[in-house]
Amino acid sequence: MKRDVRILLLGEAQVGKTSLIMALVGEEFPEEVPPRAEEITIPADVTPEKVPTHIVDYSESEQTEDELQEEISKANVVCVVYDVTQEATIEKIRSKWIPMVNGGLEKGSRIPIILVGNKSDLQVGSSMDVILPIMNQFSEIETCVECSAKNLKNISELFYYAQKAVLHPTAPLYDPEEKQLKPACAQALTRIFNLSDQDNNQILSDDELNYFQKSCFGNPLAPQALEDVKMVVWKNTTDGVQDNGLTLNGFLFLNTLFIQRGRHETTWTILRRFGYDEELVLTEDYLYPQFRVPPGCSTELNHLGYQFLQRLFEKHDKDQDGALSPSELQSFFSVFPRVPWGPELCHTVCTTDTGLLPLHGFLCQWTLVAYLDVRHCLECLGYLGYPILAEQDCQTQALTVTREKRIDLEKGQTQRNVFLCKVLGARGVGKSCFLQAFLGRSLAAQRESPGAPSLYTINTVQVNGQEKYLILYEVSADTEFTKASDTACDVACFMYDLRDPRSFSYCASVYKQHYMDSQIPCVFVASKADLPEASQQPGLSPAEFCYRHCLPPPFPFSCHGQGPPPTTIYTKLATAATFPHLNAAELGAASLWLRLALGAAVAAVLGLTLYRALARSK
Repeated sequence: MKRDVRILLLGEAQVGKTSLIMALVGEEFPEEVPPRAEEITIPADVTPEKVPTHIVDYSESEQTEDELQEEISKANVVCVVYDVTQEATIEKIRSKWIPMVNGGLEKGSRIPIILVGNKSDLQVGSSMDVILPIMNQFSEIETCVECSAKNLKNISELFYYAQKAVLHPTAPLYDPEEKQLKPACAQALTRIFNLSDQDNNQILSDDELNYFQKSCFGNPLAPQALEDVKMVVWKNTTDGVQDNGLTLNGFLFLNTLFIQRGRHETTWTILRRFGYDEELVLTEDYLYPQFRVPPGCSTELNHLGYQFLQRLFEKHDKDQDGALSPSELQSFFSVFPRVPWGPELCHTVCTTDTGLLPLHGFLCQWTLVAYLDVRHCLECLGYLGYPILAEQDCQTQALTVTREKRIDLEKGQTQRNVFLCKVLGARGVGKSCFLQAFLGRSLAAQRESPGAPSLYTINTVQVNGQEKYLILYEVSADTEFTKASDTACDVACFMYDLRDPRSFSYCASVYKQHYMDSQIPCVFVASKADLPEASQQPGLSPAEFCYRHCLPPPFPFSCHGQGPPPTTIYTKLATAATFPHLNAAELGAASLWLRLALGAAVAAVLGLTLYRALARSK
């Protein structure tokens, strides 16, 4: 919404422009009226809309044509004042003033105009019969107010309507010639309806209408008021009310009615509550609230974010089969300007046997977006109406910033639940197959799956009884590692082909150049373990290399079997990321010692309980 309003008063000499301004400020008719009033600024706290308002007078005798054009260019709204007793001043509205203000401007960029009929105390009746044809001719005319500076009639109303024309403009919402909502307005209201339809049945029930009413206006409607609203819609539309609820057509009709009756501030309140600006585009502040992520930290969805997304999943899973079909996904994406996920989705997360997206895969995808591109995640949550539907200030409350990895290493523990594993290796070693195997797909299943493989896959693994998200990212063999971000990750997986000694040499070279002196845990994986191993080139064998560098021994891997591929290696990778401060020997024992420590704690508690029981018995 605009931060201030600038009102310019134009009109023929002696129509009372200056008197109107002085009557507003002094709250009485001025005894002496100067040729032109100085610019007046009304503070925000005394205006109905709580916005500073500047009122500018014009005098043809004291200002040049250039000065007039400059004032018009700065004005947000123009009040064209006429004398209700002088028809000549009315005719000048059409022939002189409106062409001067908006001549040559495109329809959407015209300055709103308020017609002001002054000196109503001198006339019996109204000038509206003469004014209406002019209002019908020029769509930029917002309204007409008849007033009197002498007896202070409608003075404050005049400036309120001028404010309203700027802060709640009709032009973006409604086409007076077609007598219908403009496409952009209808589209925005359709999105708002879809968000408010919490059970996705295309009808706003009484509970949904009241939730919407409370979100936008602070209070629910009384039961009788709710019935009155539906009755008005039912009488004026053929399909606006169904099953005692409001349909999309009914919702659009209701907003059209508000605008036609001069209550367009009601529709603007709805639009602004859901994040729209004057151009009916979601604002930057709404889509991208400030969210600082310090270096070394990562971003994860928290329990509020997961709860919100799970509710949306259940809303759009209309057949309640636990998975979203293409049409259900399309319904989910209907509140977005474009589909945020591409065809690579089915190669990024787990899907059902029939290719549908289950809740687990759905949440995995959101976890991936939150980790890799938090700005995009905030944007998507904004499109989904998170602040309104979750009753939170903004989308940032669905996310958590983890502490710096440096502190995790110092303390020997991490609070993170999402880890990034970079999969490195020469071309042809099976990195893509390794990523797809993480989703439970054997080599045979991968060959039957159409489409290009994704560079990312994400799934959950259990680390000491806790569920962690592990993201695998396939690093191209052509990567030159020129930036710190090229190597940065929570764990590195070096994959080599048992049959190709050169592929291990590639891994060893990358490890020694970029990872050996880092604090990133590394794991070597021998792919295609179902095939005979080729003899290595002279030098250290893979096992000897890992031993010398205090790394776990190479892990054999194959996804050639008929059943789902083994998951042990992925658990090892996630465990290494969870305990990055441990070396290979300590890492292997971490799980054992944790279990022993827990067992000792339980034994101590039981012993203390038994001791106290014996003491009481004595």
